[in-house]
Order: sequence, then C-alpha cells, then structure tokens
Amino acid sequence: MSVFSRKVAIIMGSDSDLPVVKPAITTLKDFGVEYEVRVMSAHRTPDAAAEFSKNAKANGFGVIIAAAGKAAHLGGVLAAHTVLPVIGIPVKSSTLDGLDALLATVQMPSGIPVATVAIDGSANAALLAIQMLALSDEDLSEKFAAYKKSMAEGVAKKDAALQEKLNQIEG
Repeated sequence: MSVFSRKVAIIMGSDSDLPVVKPAITTLKDFGVEYEVRVMSAHRTPDAAAEFSKNAKANGFGVIIAAAGKAAHLGGVLAAHTVLPVIGIPVKSSTLDGLDALLATVQMPSGIPVATVAIDGSANAALLAIQMLALSDEDLSEKFAAYKKSMAEGVAKKDAALQEKLNQIEG
C-alpha cells in the first residue's frame, strides 16, 4: 500500500507490451506509488477503456499512463473520457520501429492532450506521473527532489573520475 494519496493507472493496448512497461512499474514501486496495470484496447474494447477512464478519478487514480503501438489511439481514447492527465508511451513494433505510434500519440487534436514520452520510454512516463502527483503531495515531492539530487551527484562522481583519468593520461 502506498503512502501517497493517488495511484497511477498503466493501461497497455496488449499484454505483449508488458516488457515495455516494466521500467514504469519498477520506478513507481521505487517511489512507493501505488499503481494498477490493465490491458485495454482502443479498438477492441473501446467501451471498457472509456468506462475505466470516466471512473478513474473517482477510483483513486491521479494519472493514467497509456502504452500502445502502431495506430496508438489508446492514449487519446482515455484522455477523451477523463479530466486526469494522460501520458502516452509509444511502443516500438515491427512496423516503422514505433514512429507510427509516436506520431499517433503526440498528434492529439486540440483539447485532448496526451503528454508523450520517447518510444518505449516507460521509466520517464512513470517519473512524469510522479512529478504530477508530487504537485499535491509534499512527501512525494521531497522524494523526487532527493532522486534528482542523487542523479546529479552520480554525474559529478563520473566527471571527477573522468578528470582523474585525464590527469593520468596527460600527466
């Protein structure tokens, strides 16, 4: 159970998308954010997707992540039926290396925004969801700030090690 007030829905267009969304699941777990993972299709189960999205806020969700490939209409269908932010993950498929999904996800009509991350970029989708939830959750905001600080410290350590190697080469 999460210590944070809202959970994240991860909706996949197909169960074959699970390897793509695993980094999102891991990231949400690492931050202690509750999540639910479901399979729904914009084309094969449009009523179920719309119903889930319509009720997501009342069911305790704060953000919806939609992972879909090819035509990638899932994010738009979910966004059309909710006031919650929707983050789209374009999934790479054998067709066009995911460019089709990227363009379908990012090119939403005016009034139906879907924030879009890189092709197969589920870790960033989870981080963006965490940032959205952190707007109204100070504990989560502090946890995210610590994460960013840790990343910066990691880069500084790598730079220091590089400078040491360069000094040995030049020395």
